[in-house]
Amino acid sequence: MSYTFFPGCSLEGSAKDFHSSTMAVAAKLGLGLPELKDWICCGSTAAHASDPLLADALPAKSLSAAGGATVAVACAACYSRLKTANHHIASDAALRAKVAEVVGRDYDGRTPVLHMLEILCRDVGLDRIAAAVSRPLSGLKVACYYGCLLARPPEITNFDDAENPTLMDKLMEAAGAEPVDWPYKTECCGASASITDSSIVLDLGNKILAMAQTAGADCIVTACPLCQLNLDLRQKDMEARFGRTYNLPVFYFTQLLGLAMGCPADKLSLASLVVEPQALLQAKGIGAEA
Repeated sequence: MSYTFFPGCSLEGSAKDFHSSTMAVAAKLGLGLPELKDWICCGSTAAHASDPLLADALPAKSLSAAGGATVAVACAACYSRLKTANHHIASDAALRAKVAEVVGRDYDGRTPVLHMLEILCRDVGLDRIAAAVSRPLSGLKVACYYGCLLARPPEITNFDDAENPTLMDKLMEAAGAEPVDWPYKTECCGASASITDSSIVLDLGNKILAMAQTAGADCIVTACPLCQLNLDLRQKDMEARFGRTYNLPVFYFTQLLGLAMGCPADKLSLASLVVEPQALLQAKGIGAEA
């Protein structure tokens, strides 16, 4: 089983731990993820906030290079932009022509795009995931946080239930963890306002952390580099501003899945987390292979 992997800019920079843990999990499962050659930035927030044509042309250039092969994505923002471009181009002949002029080749908007959660849960399958678990995450209560982009808008992403997605929850259950029931799965963390107005992120992130804590979570698990960064890097700032103590590690789902599968510690990059996770993992009897 193999897919063409689109890493995106974050996984090459601030989310290298997401990249390495994704590859470690794929290796454990015998899942091929050759990198898409000559991929370029998906445009993320900047393109669709400033130039609609650019926002569709950037993903189209990368997707057209896939040659029709299914493209696998780990970053939620990249997933959203690639799926959105496909939706726009496939349903608008005039836009398709404009994109072709910008990109230098025709692209029909029909290259399949799947998030790693979809691939692991639906293609690989939860039974196979569970069979690969050698060190179950027993006793670990996780708040699965999907953020804004994976499940919405549902007519474009077709990912899961838009209000109550469960793919990550099912994956964590297969790894032996206990997903908590909480209502903030798809609330916004403030996204790139972290750069322009951090007070927005502190306010929204504090509400997310407070709800996860109230639900009894030991940690948060996510699939979005920006969500992970906001809730992890700014957690101490939220504690100071709102007079609360959280100490909730914020993992990528591939880091916890890799732990359960016995992936080497250096491939999971747990030391890169700002909220230190080792005390929690040791208390639960969970540790990475040396």
